[in-house]
Amino acid sequence: MASWRRADCLQHSSKERFSLLLLDLEEYFFEQHIAHHITKAGDATERSVSGSLKLCSKCLIFEPDKIEEPVLKIALRDCSKIEVEEEDLFRNNKKKRFSVVFSQVNLIKEQNIVTPYNLQRGGGHFFFQLEDSRKVDDVVQNLLQLQRASRLEKLGDQTAMITAILQSRLARASFDKNSFQSVCEKWIMECEAEMITPLVSNPGHVCITEKYLYFQPLNGYPGLEVFCTENDLCSDIYLKFYNPKDRDDVYYYIATYLENHVTEHTADSYMLQWQMGQISNYQYLLHLNNLADRSCNDLSQYPVFPWIIADYTSSHLDLTLSETFRDLRKPVGALNKDRLDRLLKRYHEMPEPKFIYGSHYSSPGYVLFYLVRVAPEHMLCIQNGKFDHADRMFNSIGETWKNCLEGVTDFKELIPEFYGSDGTFLLNSLNLDLGKRQGGKLVDDVDIPPWASDVDDFLLKNREALESQYVSDHLHEWIDLIFGCKQRGSEAVAANNVFHPVTYEGEIDLKSIEDPDHKIAMLTQILEFGQTPKQLFTKPHPKRIFSKCKSFSRSSSQNLSTIESPVSPSEDSFEDLTEESKTIAWSNITKFQIESRHKIHKEAITGIAVSSNGSSVFTTSQDSTLKMFSTSQKSLQRSVSFSNMALSSCVLLPGDTTVMCSSWDNNVYFYSIAFGRRQDTLMGHDDAVSKILWSNNRLFTASWDSTVKVWSCVPSDVCGTKRNNFELLAELEHDAGVNAINVSSDGLLLTSGTKEGVVSIWDVAESCVLHQLPCHNGSVHDIALSPDARHVLSVGEDGCLKIIDVQTGMLISSLSSGERQRCFCWNGHTVLSGNDTGELLVWDLLAGRILERMTGHTDAVTCMWMSEPCNTIITGAADRQIVLWKLQY
Repeated sequence: MASWRRADCLQHSSKERFSLLLLDLEEYFFEQHIAHHITKAGDATERSVSGSLKLCSKCLIFEPDKIEEPVLKIALRDCSKIEVEEEDLFRNNKKKRFSVVFSQVNLIKEQNIVTPYNLQRGGGHFFFQLEDSRKVDDVVQNLLQLQRASRLEKLGDQTAMITAILQSRLARASFDKNSFQSVCEKWIMECEAEMITPLVSNPGHVCITEKYLYFQPLNGYPGLEVFCTENDLCSDIYLKFYNPKDRDDVYYYIATYLENHVTEHTADSYMLQWQMGQISNYQYLLHLNNLADRSCNDLSQYPVFPWIIADYTSSHLDLTLSETFRDLRKPVGALNKDRLDRLLKRYHEMPEPKFIYGSHYSSPGYVLFYLVRVAPEHMLCIQNGKFDHADRMFNSIGETWKNCLEGVTDFKELIPEFYGSDGTFLLNSLNLDLGKRQGGKLVDDVDIPPWASDVDDFLLKNREALESQYVSDHLHEWIDLIFGCKQRGSEAVAANNVFHPVTYEGEIDLKSIEDPDHKIAMLTQILEFGQTPKQLFTKPHPKRIFSKCKSFSRSSSQNLSTIESPVSPSEDSFEDLTEESKTIAWSNITKFQIESRHKIHKEAITGIAVSSNGSSVFTTSQDSTLKMFSTSQKSLQRSVSFSNMALSSCVLLPGDTTVMCSSWDNNVYFYSIAFGRRQDTLMGHDDAVSKILWSNNRLFTASWDSTVKVWSCVPSDVCGTKRNNFELLAELEHDAGVNAINVSSDGLLLTSGTKEGVVSIWDVAESCVLHQLPCHNGSVHDIALSPDARHVLSVGEDGCLKIIDVQTGMLISSLSSGERQRCFCWNGHTVLSGNDTGELLVWDLLAGRILERMTGHTDAVTCMWMSEPCNTIITGAADRQIVLWKLQY
């Protein structure tokens, strides 16, 4: 058993449309049956389609035999009824059937073409007839059991129930010894495990004999896998064991057998080979990734390679010039001084544990971003059946490098494929429909630099650059950052190489987290963020002595798995923001379309806050809970309750480590995201706190006790582990309870609206009112200063929009909609508001009219969040849902 060989590969046969990638992440495929999909059941025109029915932990999938028919995927949580049909309903057919009533279904791979899933809403009623009618009752009972699990409110409870079902199935099955390659093989041991491939976990049984290691999937898909000794050019396999003892025993038997066949290499031994020029830079990096547990089978720990070339504009690439190369002494995030200065400013204001970079240099999203063209099904899997927006795809090597230098949170490195010999990941050889960019250009092949004639030439020059004298002289400096002494601790701080704590091995002790929902949320966060490699060196890595190696064999590159990779769904927030982009967005404001909707609360939603990278949405509700929702997973991650009274608003502090929530119980609560607990409580009012804001290290709290209070707060103190004494800087008195407040970007002006319809404009520094005038008949629901702080817009119970001039305090415009508007966003002359019937209204203030009505909710829109580029909106409503909107230019 000198080597291990994977029996399947990432790219599945074109004849087989079903793959485990059709399942959701962390979902299992349990069993399959030969079946018929019946339409128009009981009708004279009854139609039967033969195929295979797959029972999965969260869905039901039917794969028709006919290639022109789409694969059907029905989420069990979307099923309202699953039941065995009475036999006398189908007098013309004696075979038992069962029916599934559902609200929506995904149609996948119609005509065997890989495209985004076609989600058909509106409900339906399918009938299925199994080839073996005796199994119908069992199948229905299994589906009902799995449906109960998928409908549990807490993600931790769902996971626990599905895990119990899986373990029960594994315990009832065993490895079939009739599958041995030889009748003479001697059985050594057997255990339960999961085989891990990118985005997929397949449970089954591992069996070891004196000759082979076998893996037999529980579901029989893709069949028995045999790992043998015949091929020296094999990739690795990943097995995840449920029991540490099983893992150790398997390792013991394998190591015993391999003891006299393989010499184990260490990081130091490879380092010596590299120093002496016996292996290339490329081979050395592959070995280090392997030793650091980086594998092509795990997208969260995919092999990481450096950007080498810094010139993507010249017509000729000169590898003799140092300016052609990236500075390998610095992480990607530190290559641009201006960006680094901004990041360091935030870092110094941050509480412990501090981090400079909120995103990582390697994550599943980044890997798939590079590889979408060769494995689109992985992209669709991680993106919930969608490709990423065309303008966020991997369109150009030069543009990607530029964004890594200038993007707000884009610090990604490269993957080994950039230094291999197969350039198909840069070509749209599968003729995928990846969308159309804003300028109208279709997303097709990746644009390569002027100095490369084609993708093969590009890879050749990349390899030449990697093996160049400059890189050989400086590669050890990059190794220090990624695998060595500058990866952690004070050396990492000095090198500006500090990432979020969850990315480091051993920083988060999952075993110590008792709350299953919190544990799953932390695990999801770790997987989404990406992970820092295992540290291999604790001392500075030595320089290379001889740069010319004896062999530049690339055979190992042929075994690198290839997959797709979109940017994460929130990557639009990574781009530099310009006034021009905001202007374009607002000029197209009527083109917002719903991306998804999610019912996550039991009562009306009152507040929305979003993390800086867009990956997490925090919401408050009258049901007294704070919820954390993942935009990439499209699932609820956490639910926290501070009291038994309604929460009224929420704010995410800089650094995305702490959420503040205001409550009707007169308090403001501070919740630590990193530690998963309430960090502090501010008891600052005598009545309900209706709204909170954060600006320039100041906390502004509005209350029904008729005051707005200004508090001095330093983020590092608020987010620390000790309780804080908040310094009250000002108390702004009103004649009635305050419903709404807003602060200018510089924190110098504040505007407020009361329950009696009065709007006030305040000088924060002097704690004095500049203007105060009655504007509305009834409560003020929302209020905001224009971006230039010259005007105030308010909406109220009377259905009117009122505009006040800040300098004079005069009411300069009043527009009546005839319906109550509860919340809004505006750019000074165009308004996007939410009304009582669940619509979003687009107003042209200059023309004094409504331009567009967009239906989004079934009840009053109560709160609204807009991204900095103004191209993403999240709305919350009294229908207990959040709706995610995207601007479709």
